[in-house]
Amino acid sequence: MTGNIEFYIAALVFGFFTSFHCIGMCGPIAIALPLKKNTWYSKVISSLLYNFGRTITYGFLGAIFGLLGKGFKMSGFQSWVSIVVGILMILSVLFPVLFHQKQYIDRIMYSYVGKMISAFRKLFKKSTYPSLFFIGLLNGLLPCGPVYAAIALAIVGGSILSGSIYMILFGIGTIPIMLSLNLIGHTISIGMRNKIRKIIPVFIILIGILFILRGLHLGIPYVSPPEKMLVPHEKMMMH
Repeated sequence: MTGNIEFYIAALVFGFFTSFHCIGMCGPIAIALPLKKNTWYSKVISSLLYNFGRTITYGFLGAIFGLLGKGFKMSGFQSWVSIVVGILMILSVLFPVLFHQKQYIDRIMYSYVGKMISAFRKLFKKSTYPSLFFIGLLNGLLPCGPVYAAIALAIVGGSILSGSIYMILFGIGTIPIMLSLNLIGHTISIGMRNKIRKIIPVFIILIGILFILRGLHLGIPYVSPPEKMLVPHEKMMMH
């Protein structure tokens, strides 16, 4: 149970820190949202509905990939999954740097965000609570490196429920920064957004290292706990 608590706390922390990535990457959508601006209260409620929509989609994705993780767990490959996920997280940061493709990837992402805004133009013209919630649901499907990383970590949970809870908590962790971006995003300069984004790769690498250590079971408390020994049922019956 303790392990699950640590796993879920990690989801909140991971969501909070990686949400700084959204300031640079998803800022255009967050700032362009047709929030209800009659009162400060309606503006906050509008933003929360959008963010709850994202979080629900994340939970749905977590359930799907948690099912995949359950298969790995039943097959006895959970430790290897943790190691592979950690390696992939590190490579996801190093690959663009090593091959100098980061600017190209960024251009693709910005282009996609622009097309997404165009596709949702009808929704963006409606300043209603349902439309904002629906925009959030669809926005949860937007290609995003931190979300992909969170999904990979949800697989490590090894169950549908665990994967869903992990992704919901990840979504909740992103809400403080996203809420601020929705409400005062226009006051954050592009230069500041870019500086904040540079912190995220370092954080993702650290998380990747932690998951590799977790899968290695080196006996380090909290970081790399020893693998639990399973006692055969027949042996227990003999005693």
